[in-house]
Amino acid sequence: MKTDLSPRMQVTVYGLMMVLLIPFVFPTWWMVTSSLKPISDIFAFPPQIIPERFDFTTYAKVFELQPFARQYWNSAYIAAIVTVGTMIFSSMAGYAFARIRFPFANALFMVVLTGLLIPSEVTIVPLFRIFLAWDMINTHWPLILVPIFGAPSVFATFVMRQFFIALPVELEEAARVDGLGRFKIFWTIALPLARPALAAVAIFTFLHSWNLYLEPIVFISSPDMFTLPQALTQFTDAYGGAMWNIQLAAATMTAIPVLVVFVIAQRQFVEGLAHTGLKG
Repeated sequence: MKTDLSPRMQVTVYGLMMVLLIPFVFPTWWMVTSSLKPISDIFAFPPQIIPERFDFTTYAKVFELQPFARQYWNSAYIAAIVTVGTMIFSSMAGYAFARIRFPFANALFMVVLTGLLIPSEVTIVPLFRIFLAWDMINTHWPLILVPIFGAPSVFATFVMRQFFIALPVELEEAARVDGLGRFKIFWTIALPLARPALAAVAIFTFLHSWNLYLEPIVFISSPDMFTLPQALTQFTDAYGGAMWNIQLAAATMTAIPVLVVFVIAQRQFVEGLAHTGLKG
């Protein structure tokens, strides 16, 4: 039922929403504006909401002090591969758990869900020994294989399973009557209908891979192989102090893809959570 608000009530509601928005918007605004300030102005009191002078050289110094373009590319292509790989394998696993009846299916799914309870810090040492034996240390393979086939993909599998459970069985029964096999039904009917859930999985996976920090510092030691979270810690002066304006400039450029991805796919993201029963 539609509820009409009086003009005064609308002003009150929108004003309250703007006030509640401040804690979420202000840190981003401070990051962007401080990246354009000299270091002496960043810690000025009272804080400068709008810089008195703009210093755009901080963005050029980001690329001078570190191979930042290469590090940016490292994060971008790793996140892209991990996102696509997770969408493929989690959708197949979720469909199998939702539609295929096999012995101990529910018990096996509960075992898979235990991956959500295991912190990444617990498995980092065994993983390091495994990749060391495979001669994959200081390569990007651990950052690709672990998220796709390890515990981080468990949540994606859960989301896809919940979506496929809610999908009407009659659609598949009609396709089976027409002679389609299990994989053909999955590829031509179930997967295209799962676009909202896939969008939610894509955003979660992209953010996880883009912000990954522990694994890169364990598996990677060469600056040319760094990803962005690891690279952000390297902007220090000769005495080891943080170069705040340059760090904030690098952080601003790091946050741009995250904002772009969410703005483009936010509608599909919300629909995906609603269809999988995760929306509060």
